[in-house]
Amino acid sequence: MSTFLDGIRFSVLDRSRTRVGEDAPRALRNTVRLAQEVEALGYHRFWVSEHHGVPGVAGSAPTVLAAAVAAATSSIRVGTGGVMLPNHRPLVVAEQFGVLESLFPGRIDMGVGRSVGFTDGVRRALGQDKDEADRFADRLAELLGWFTGDRTAHPQVHARPAEGLRVPPFVLATGEGAGIAAAAGLPLVIGDLRGRDRVLTAVDGYRAAFRPSPWAAEPYVVVAGTVAVAATEEAARRLLVPEAWSLAYARTRGDFPPLDAPERIETLVMTEKQRGLYEAGLLGHIHGTEEQVAEALEEAVKETGAQEVLVTTSTYDRAALSDTYQRLAKAVGLAPRGA
Repeated sequence: MSTFLDGIRFSVLDRSRTRVGEDAPRALRNTVRLAQEVEALGYHRFWVSEHHGVPGVAGSAPTVLAAAVAAATSSIRVGTGGVMLPNHRPLVVAEQFGVLESLFPGRIDMGVGRSVGFTDGVRRALGQDKDEADRFADRLAELLGWFTGDRTAHPQVHARPAEGLRVPPFVLATGEGAGIAAAAGLPLVIGDLRGRDRVLTAVDGYRAAFRPSPWAAEPYVVVAGTVAVAATEEAARRLLVPEAWSLAYARTRGDFPPLDAPERIETLVMTEKQRGLYEAGLLGHIHGTEEQVAEALEEAVKETGAQEVLVTTSTYDRAALSDTYQRLAKAVGLAPRGA
């Protein structure tokens, strides 16, 4: 068990991935069950994501799913990783989180990102275009204003019940988005536990440019990435196979499929391009035994100076998924709730 990681928060992001032979309702119910499991293990937060029109992902309405998760749990913080602000009017987002905070006071996080729809068709259905991401900073300022009472853009309107509530905001970002988080004085959630140069540069820039705000007095960095833990390094690597193949298939066929079993994937005849993408998809993640993963996480936290680690794992076998979160909790020394 690591001692360096004492005091570092560990949280979970789940994207409600479907499995072969499984429908979306089951995937969503399993997300709620997973939240209950990781709450008992001592994780700090449980976040859900936003995807539209993606066949292998059931999580399309994060604030709705967050409400279900919060209702099924009692103490873990619940939030979004994240609501894609270019897809929504800030007033509506503020109202949704105001309702969540009113129902589950002191437990709700508001993670927002600047991505737009996955395809041109999805963006048209959402009534947005790629350029909407360029207006993220303005939309973020308006969103925060609905909570603080700054209604400069709409002086005749009040966001109820959001106005006056404190719902911690987080910005999911890299590059330019990290600068927006710094200027707004908000916590930053940034991907890549392996600490690639672009991430370290973004984190350093965020800290240097951070302006204290009513939301945060100091920079706060959450580093996010995939982690897989098993009894052996090879078993942990096999947990990464379903997601790696799903991504390779999507990038060559234009369709993001449900997760399949590793033993079936390993018998597939892949094209040269698919094989290359698949092999690349197995790289850059933290995986291994409890000891190996704890060591790799120590390195990631030392490099980034992160105060929190947001873990996501997508694999076919749900029992193995539960096991990886149990092993990770043990590896980093989480205290089970109620112990």
